[in-house]
Amino acid sequence: MSPILNRRSAVAAALTAALLVPALSACGSSDKKAAADTGASASASASAEAKAANLTVLAASSLTDVFKTAGAAYEKAHPGTKITFSFAGSQELAAQVKQGAPADALVTADTKTMDGLKAETNDASIIAKNRLVIAAGKGNPFKVDELKDLADSKIKVVLAAPEVPVGRYSKQILDAQKIEVKPVSQEPNVRAVLSKVELGEADAGLVYKTDTIKSGDKVSVVDIPDAENAVASYPAATLKASKNAEAAAAFVAWLSTPEAQKILQDAGFQKV
Repeated sequence: MSPILNRRSAVAAALTAALLVPALSACGSSDKKAAADTGASASASASAEAKAANLTVLAASSLTDVFKTAGAAYEKAHPGTKITFSFAGSQELAAQVKQGAPADALVTADTKTMDGLKAETNDASIIAKNRLVIAAGKGNPFKVDELKDLADSKIKVVLAAPEVPVGRYSKQILDAQKIEVKPVSQEPNVRAVLSKVELGEADAGLVYKTDTIKSGDKVSVVDIPDAENAVASYPAATLKASKNAEAAAAFVAWLSTPEAQKILQDAGFQKV
């Protein structure tokens, strides 16, 4: 081969090599980016899986209806997470926590109960508020119009026990108005009070406003003026003994989001 052809072949080979270097470099960068994207996706997936869990939430009985709705909404938005609620009076829930009942989060109907569990819970946040009303029998046959009417001995009044949050609130507002009421029974939670009135076993009782929403015409609701009323605050906290700390914290945090707050307010709870 002539010297001229040799030189031309050498130049062509050099040009080809020069063109291949950027292409190979680009391929390498693309492969690295793909690997990085795959790693990020795997990391996000792992994070999602870490938050997915079977949670047990102890909640005040006055949250029964709204939490069923909230729980369904949360599970839909967080595939893989299952929430089981255990509803009871806040004092009963506190006893369960102190006895080491397996659970992940707690929501009470007052701050006093939650404050008494600081050794068992992490920091709490208020997720809802409520007020009391008078639940009178169907059609309000005794014409109960205000708190002082509950002092009438002819009216069978049922209240929650004083150690129950709603019972404590009831005593607070009655004492403030210097109204003496002799209840025919003292119930372990607000739902039991409402049930007595709905069934006609009592003529009136003090309950949370939210509890009467689904009663329909079974009871007559008598509002209590704000100046004579009490505000019930609902704190939520994760339990230190939870085996699903991350998932429990995510649920408790979600209760303060706009989505959860709308569900609570639609159910009659007041804005925090």
